[in-house]
Amino acid sequence: MRHYLALLLLPILFVSCTESTNSIGMFPDSDGIANSYAIYNVSTKSVLLDSVIYKSTYNYLGSIKDPETNTDIKANFAAQFHTFENYKFPSRHLLFPDCQKTHAEDPVECDSIELRLYYDEYFGDSNNPMKLEVYPLSYNKIIEEDSIYYVNTDLEDFVDAGTEPIATKVFTAIDYSVSEDIREGDNYTNNIRIVLPKEYGTKLLNTYYEHPEYYKNSYTFIRKVCPGFYFKIKNGTGTMVNVEVCTLNLFFTYYDEEEPDSAYGSICRFAATPEVIQSTQFKNSNLQDLANEDNYTYLKSPAGIGTEITLPINDIFTGHETDSVSKAELTLTRYNNSTNNDYTLDIPENVLLVRADDMISFFKEKKLPNSQTSFITTFNKTFNTYTFENLGRLITYCHYEKLNGMKETGQSATEWEAAHPNWNKMVAIPVNVVKTTDAYGNTTYASITHDMSMCSTKLVGGTNNPIKMQILYSRFK
Repeated sequence: MRHYLALLLLPILFVSCTESTNSIGMFPDSDGIANSYAIYNVSTKSVLLDSVIYKSTYNYLGSIKDPETNTDIKANFAAQFHTFENYKFPSRHLLFPDCQKTHAEDPVECDSIELRLYYDEYFGDSNNPMKLEVYPLSYNKIIEEDSIYYVNTDLEDFVDAGTEPIATKVFTAIDYSVSEDIREGDNYTNNIRIVLPKEYGTKLLNTYYEHPEYYKNSYTFIRKVCPGFYFKIKNGTGTMVNVEVCTLNLFFTYYDEEEPDSAYGSICRFAATPEVIQSTQFKNSNLQDLANEDNYTYLKSPAGIGTEITLPINDIFTGHETDSVSKAELTLTRYNNSTNNDYTLDIPENVLLVRADDMISFFKEKKLPNSQTSFITTFNKTFNTYTFENLGRLITYCHYEKLNGMKETGQSATEWEAAHPNWNKMVAIPVNVVKTTDAYGNTTYASITHDMSMCSTKLVGGTNNPIKMQILYSRFK
């Protein structure tokens, strides 16, 4: 049905008001109901998206340039690590070749320790060298589980001032130090291997034997043993990796008390998982210049730009005070890219339309679209558009909110609008959509979060270039 409506509506974007009513499904008068139809100008502009909550199971690391807009996107991230409850190492004396219990108080050593950042997907040049620095997070400034973190949060605030990196690594998206046969094997996943100082692993190991209670759960592990790490791109541009799993691997050797000549290499693995905090910090350049454009607007993520839409509600009800808005449609039309190469960003797939004043609370309170003050639509590849098919309830809601507000406060229309400047403003935002399907095949939204993928598109509109909104009215004769 959506494709059919979009096909009929397409010519309306290029004409002014028309006598025809076929384009929004208007039917001949019947049952004593009269229909009328009008088209109104809608003002749009780009707005920078502030207070974007980072909510993703992935982390991004790298620096790229969007060839279409000439903007830079840089991503660093911080990760904590999870431990199983009441994790246990072998008895201390088993880490010595003679397995004598006289070693019960002696310090032990690990063999080595490393970090692995695993990813399937990456954006940009697979051969481009990137320099990464790794910093230990502070014991005094823990990233708290019950706090909300935003994509513009300065993650360096969680590193003690003056701290030097614990490790550095120059990497490429494809690790050519690994043979092609191994890379193409079913069990191989692209990863960045970062070797940490052996002393750090030895410290973690001895902490367990001195205070095994610190390993009883992730909460105490993070606060007493390992607060996590901050991964920062130091140099390089042209590559962005999408880190799915981050692990901290501690290697050590222990011996068999019954067979002293038998030694066993062992690994203790701690993973950054959804049970603990992972947070990516994005830095975008030149976004304000894009937002200032008057002849078009943008949808850009992550943490980039949305399109603000000012609904012409006063115009819609002028002369139609006793009419009902039966149907209202708004289409955002996309410009094709002027550049076309391997590094062009993707087109946003899903877009949320939400009232400007509700934008922050929508994500903070984990709301779902209600088809009255918030809506979801999907990009239509055939017509290169995003269409919000029925905004009638929204327009009526805003109209009566104003009328009731004027009545309650005794304010004039001008006074009330001045006190509520966003009453008729909506914002279109790229989002990630998760749906669930029940046993009967009914699909519902499970979660709506900010889109954290690399995507961007330019839309018809802007303060100098209004778009069109189509309204179908109904009234009793």
